[in-house]
Amino acid sequence: MSSAVSILHRDRTIARPGFSRWLVPPAALCIHLCIGQAYAFSVFNLPLSTLIGIKHSAPGDWKLTDIGWIFTIGIFFLGVSAAILGRWVEEGGPRRAMFTAALCFAGGFLISAAGVYAHNIWVIYLGYGVLGGFGLGIGYISPVSTLIRWFPDRPGMATGMAIMGFGGGALIAAPLSVWLMKRFSTPTDVGVAEAFICLGLIYFCFMLVGAAIVRVPAPGWRPEGWTPPVAPPKLVTTANVHVYEAIRTPQFWLIWWVLCLNVTAGIGVLGQASPMAQEMFPGRVSATAAAGFVGLISLFNMAGRFGWASSSDVIGRKNTYFCFFVLGAVLYALVPTTGAIGSVAAFVVCFLITFSMYGGGFATIPAYLKDMFGTRYVGAIHGWLITAWSVAGVFGPVLVNYIRQYQIEHGVPKAQAYNVTMYIMAGLLVIGFFCNLFVRPVNARHYLREEAPGTAVPGTAGASTAPRPAN
Repeated sequence: MSSAVSILHRDRTIARPGFSRWLVPPAALCIHLCIGQAYAFSVFNLPLSTLIGIKHSAPGDWKLTDIGWIFTIGIFFLGVSAAILGRWVEEGGPRRAMFTAALCFAGGFLISAAGVYAHNIWVIYLGYGVLGGFGLGIGYISPVSTLIRWFPDRPGMATGMAIMGFGGGALIAAPLSVWLMKRFSTPTDVGVAEAFICLGLIYFCFMLVGAAIVRVPAPGWRPEGWTPPVAPPKLVTTANVHVYEAIRTPQFWLIWWVLCLNVTAGIGVLGQASPMAQEMFPGRVSATAAAGFVGLISLFNMAGRFGWASSSDVIGRKNTYFCFFVLGAVLYALVPTTGAIGSVAAFVVCFLITFSMYGGGFATIPAYLKDMFGTRYVGAIHGWLITAWSVAGVFGPVLVNYIRQYQIEHGVPKAQAYNVTMYIMAGLLVIGFFCNLFVRPVNARHYLREEAPGTAVPGTAGASTAPRPAN
């Protein structure tokens, strides 16, 4: 047992000379492609609402509003776990974090399967929502600082490659989940519990592969032929800020709002993309076409995570977010016009570009934090920042859904019910523009000061002085 636990220790993951850093992004993808399943959880909503009636909801079946809380709880605990355990992830290394994420995420599915068998939705809330949410949060931040250390020359591209997997995980999970439910369905069972069990086991195995592959660079390692710039850009620091010091700086909270506002504007529309397309263009966009539109959004969400994060290595993180806010505000403001002139193509283009920036915002933010606070605690700082996603995950959908309902109840046609919402989203991005504008370099008084010899540096207690390279 002690031998198995020692394999998870950070010291056992230090790469030997000759290890290819290009093996680390696939390890991160093993994690993010699995936990990205969260974006496809909605495929279970209707089947979960017919567990008793099978073909149709029957008395005793759960309401869709009750089922919707499963995803909301999961996203909430994603942010909570990332904030609470960010430092633990940073100090223990990526392998221990990935293994823990695999246990939590897979365990969430297995507990949820028991909840389905018992027809107790509170067990599912506990399983997928709480335990699975912890797996989401730990897994999401587990490779971030490791990737940045392996790719100091291209940190945006590196994090973009991994976080791209979270955006694309639904493309695998949705058809796989539907196939599993169909495979296990019977005249008296919709197959949800069996699908949960299979997904839990499948994801556990793939996440273990990522944990086995991942390595951290040896102290002082640099890419061959690369040297740090003598005069780094103004917003890029070569010093480090401790996580608990970072969250006391105005820069952290400005970037928190930058992420929160960018996500709020996107995630609210994301959940209503299909009905919005059908309601704004009645009779012209079918349910099938709307589903295809949602698929395109997923592709652009995924591609934007890599494309925009990579471009941020060239134009800088702050300028990349300026692009998000300026272009995004214009596109949201144009959406009502596309409906008024009846242009489906313009409507689609507006949202595809918008959601590429929605995904790009997630992938660019770790590198932005690295630039501001250094690499040493970037994973833990990123964990605290992810709470912005939790807030946006609640605020965005509520904003879109309730404003739409209010408009309809006051006689506004469904085709125009989203107009006010789109202008509000554009306004949120304008506020985000100014938050990004006010970001300045961190004051030197916040930098980590190495203490006198023989005393511990914050965050390094218990670290081994003679780490063993990994095989």
